Amino acid sequence: MVSTYFGYNYITRNLKQSLTRVEQQADVAREAAYYKANIGKVKTVDDFMKDYRLYHYAMKAYGLEDMAYAKAFMKKVLESDLNDSKSFVNKLVDKRYQEFAAAFSFNGTATPVAQSENQTDEMIGLYTATMKSQVDALADDTNYYNSKIGGITSADQLLNDDRLRNYVYSAFGIDESKWPRDTISQVLRSDPSDPNSYVSTTFTSQLTGLNAQLTQAKSDVSATNTKIADYTAQLSQPGADVAQLNVQILVEKYHLETYTKSVSSLNDQISTIGEFVDLAGAFEFSADGSLPSGVPAQTAANITLTKKQFDDSKSAVYAAASPLSEAAAIKNFRNAILNINSVQSLVSTPAVYDFALGAVGLDPKQVSQATVKAVLESDLSDPKSYVYTLKDNRYVELARAFNFDAKGNLTTPLVAQDRAEVLQIAKDYVIQAVKSASTASTQQQAAVRAQAAKDATDYQEAIAGIDSVSDLLANRPMVDFILLAKGLDPRKVSDEFLKKIFASDLNDKKSFVNTQSDPRFAEIVASFNFDSKGNVARLAMMGPQKRDQFRETQANYLQQSLEQQQGDTNPGVRLALYFQRKAGEITSAYDILADKALSEVFRTTFNLPDSMAAMPIDQQAKFVDKFMKIKDLSDPAKVEKLLGRFSAMYDVKNSESTGQGQSPLLNLFQGSSSGISSMSESTYLAIAKLRAH
Repeated sequence: MVSTYFGYNYITRNLKQSLTRVEQQADVAREAAYYKANIGKVKTVDDFMKDYRLYHYAMKAYGLEDMAYAKAFMKKVLESDLNDSKSFVNKLVDKRYQEFAAAFSFNGTATPVAQSENQTDEMIGLYTATMKSQVDALADDTNYYNSKIGGITSADQLLNDDRLRNYVYSAFGIDESKWPRDTISQVLRSDPSDPNSYVSTTFTSQLTGLNAQLTQAKSDVSATNTKIADYTAQLSQPGADVAQLNVQILVEKYHLETYTKSVSSLNDQISTIGEFVDLAGAFEFSADGSLPSGVPAQTAANITLTKKQFDDSKSAVYAAASPLSEAAAIKNFRNAILNINSVQSLVSTPAVYDFALGAVGLDPKQVSQATVKAVLESDLSDPKSYVYTLKDNRYVELARAFNFDAKGNLTTPLVAQDRAEVLQIAKDYVIQAVKSASTASTQQQAAVRAQAAKDATDYQEAIAGIDSVSDLLANRPMVDFILLAKGLDPRKVSDEFLKKIFASDLNDKKSFVNTQSDPRFAEIVASFNFDSKGNVARLAMMGPQKRDQFRETQANYLQQSLEQQQGDTNPGVRLALYFQRKAGEITSAYDILADKALSEVFRTTFNLPDSMAAMPIDQQAKFVDKFMKIKDLSDPAKVEKLLGRFSAMYDVKNSESTGQGQSPLLNLFQGSSSGISSMSESTYLAIAKLRAH
């Protein structure tokens, strides 16, 4: 039999080739092809378990073949909520069950919702910022007006400055869409006290007639209401002609609507004339639009009046930005968003509709609901979709804030990483940080853990803002976080290398990322929801598995097959390969002691008796910490050195117990039959017992 040392080193130094050979074996290739072709057809846990080949393939991939018979137990594992610490799977000590549950998403990658918690929080933050910016903008407009009005020398100069003109129009209630600039220019040149001025002859002269019409219209409204009340009362009288009375009531209601509209229109006309008179009186322009020598465009009193009227016209903006109003709007939005189940329900719910449009800086009164519907139903991954034709980033922001499909129904949030992936990356980062401080003092360990937890929280918040590969790669601290979580040294990974792996096609075995000797880079790429163009997209699932879950299952199946085949000829090689695979997950001595295979590797490596397993667990843990530095298990080179020692010791132990010949490695130390060396076995064992440094 080939020695453990030789077998293990040959496999690890040629791991990719070894896995490729296993992959090409007829039975392995056949099962992999079947799994790939059929996993996409699975809809439920029961579907999955009824297919013997699919179920057993996955169970083997996660080292659970011996539990395949326990379908009721495994069903509870698959149906557990990994995010619930009290769920069935999270109560199990063996981590393989958690890994197995994490490999499937039978309830989908996420629950379809109008907004995720992150989206809601972002929209509220945007709303608050928008309200503040609108108030700040009004203050800026006032400052601009005050700084410029003193330099104005003509009416046309005032109207040609967009900011000044808009300020004046707002202050005096002028609708620019209804009144030509020439009309306003002539009003500015008027003297309201001069009966022959433009404003007097054109507008003020109408007041008498308009007021008379208004009085008549109000009288008509009153008389019509009286008639309707009278006809309605007659309906209940004996012998009443109900049909005729109802006709008369309808006629009078039509008249009432006409008279009411007339009242509203007349009030608007009279109000406009009053605003024009006020406008004319607020400026000192002569009839030709110029200013008399030494006379400013406005007196100090009129500048103050204009500001007051401007502020009054923006009262809704100030009110919305007040702490009380803002808090109420946010509370109403949080409550109402939970009941939104379609685009139609959104546009029909003012607490959500007005809030959302206000958050992105759109006026609900100025935007049609049809436009908003089309925006929310747009496909953000399609540059030709409706939202991009508007050429307004506010609409893009609005579309990104909600999750609706092309039919206006709820869908899942569009995120760079699914929540499960984000949590796993954060968890792995904390584990790596804790391992790095395993030999530090208790106080230092606590500080490291606290900082790592903060970094993990920051990552979970920051990843929500990633919309593309370029966004991700532009944030090197975030990339380094991911690399560290995977146990990789960021200093050895260049920006150029990162661009290449993210530009790779994961489905092409010859692509750059798939030809790397370290599979962790492909795992990183697969954990993101980027399409071929590098943008965040909703990637199609393969039945109950996402892209990375499927890849992990197939990779695990190959690894398990390799380990099992090696174990058939030499159990020591299988143990070494298993330890190498699990080393990165070990965070304490107890992780080793809880796993029979890992603890056997430990005892064999340091020539400790099997009877040690009967000792109290805390005492065993002290032995592990004495002989091994847990943080070293994150260093592939140190793990390789450790397993080289294990391989040699395994050969020694098993050659003694089975009566087999010495391994080639031991011959180098103990001498061959030709007597090249005289180093005794006891000397070698003494060396092997030394602690590794």
